[in-house]
Order: sequence, then structure tokens, then C-alpha cells
Amino acid sequence: MSRVLVVDDEPAMLRALSVNLEARDYKVDLAPTGEKALELGARHLPDAVILDLGLPGISGIEVIHGLRGWSNMPILVLSARDAQAEKVAALDAGADDYVTKPFGMDELLARLRAALRRAVPSADEPLIATPDFLVDLADKRIVRPDGEVRLTPTEWHLVEVLVRHAGRLVTARQLLQEVWGPHYGEETNYIRVHLAHIRRKVEPVPSQPRYFLTEPGMGYRFVTGDGVDGSKGWS
Repeated sequence: MSRVLVVDDEPAMLRALSVNLEARDYKVDLAPTGEKALELGARHLPDAVILDLGLPGISGIEVIHGLRGWSNMPILVLSARDAQAEKVAALDAGADDYVTKPFGMDELLARLRAALRRAVPSADEPLIATPDFLVDLADKRIVRPDGEVRLTPTEWHLVEVLVRHAGRLVTARQLLQEVWGPHYGEETNYIRVHLAHIRRKVEPVPSQPRYFLTEPGMGYRFVTGDGVDGSKGWS
């Protein structure tokens, strides 16, 4: 059963979406503000978000940036704003789809189902092995011989981007935009802080990293230690 977070400041819209989603066996969380949306998103980890842009307090665009800081969950914008610039801004911020009010419920639900299908991880997502830990991209976790490593959502997102580019240089700007959003590019201290936490959790000697490497003045690189493809060295 998929969980959907619905964000809208109109009580009637929240009720209508809740009734229709629950009738189709979705679990539903309701948020009337952007602040509440970010709180429920972090607490319940929904499978998808239906989001209005015109919210009291922080805007829908800011909500998208906040969610994209740690998650790739599908975000469907549902808004009365139909100007092309609004649509472009939402999609550039990280939204997956844009539906204009008034809308047909059947179409919205079909778009939601399509977004959820695209978000399902492939069964053949690789396991990346190193001599000291295993990165499971399908289950989104790192496992050491002594157990699973506990990572925050942002830490995992950094790991995932670097691991998917194993052996290749990833620039700081690319990392910032992949993990924090398209409007980031200069906040390299974000990467340094989170990467330090990751190294303390997975590197045998955090002060002398073997896997999550810094290329001074260039960016960052993940290497497996025994072959970039991760095919050796862990069992």
C-alpha cells in the first residue's frame, strides 16, 4: 500500500483528495502548510507527494527544494497557476509532473500511478562491494560485516550519487544540485560536513579515506578498493 502526502491549504481539496485516494487503498497524510508537509515527509517517508504551490508560509517551490534535499520520491504539483513560467520553475525545482486546477480526478490518479511505477527500484539494481562494506542500491543501505550502517536521508543521497558514478569524478556543483537542488552550487561546506559523517561511519580510517575520496579543487570520487565494479573483496 503506497503512502501519499497531500499538501494544500484548501480544506475542501484536502478532503476530496483524501477520500478518493483512500478509496483506492492509498495511505494518506494531509498537510495544510509547507512547514507541515516537510515535517510529515521526514516523519512518514511517503511514496509520493501531491503538492499545491500557493501555500501560507513557505511556498510549494520551497517544499520541493526541501524534499529534494533528501528524497527522490515523485512530486506531482497540483496548482491553479497555469503560466508557463510557474510550470518551468516547479519542474526545474524537482517536480515530476504538473497538473492544473480544475482537473479530472481520474487523470490525476493515472498520473500518480505512472509516477509511482517509474519510482519503483529495479529488481536488478546492483550491489556494490568493497573490502569493508556493501552498498545495496535497491534497498538504499550500506551493510558492514558487523551490521547495517545508519545513514540520514541526505547522507544516503550523497552516497548514492557517488556510488552510481563509481570511479568517476563528480564535481561539487554536480553533487550540490543532485542532492540539494538546482539552485545550489556554491555551498561546498554542506558536502564537507555530510561527507565527514559518512566517512566516520564507513571508512576504516576516516582521516585517511579509502573509498569516498576528495579531489582537491575538482570534486569527489567513490572507488571500491578492489575494482570499480565492486565484484571482488566482500562476502
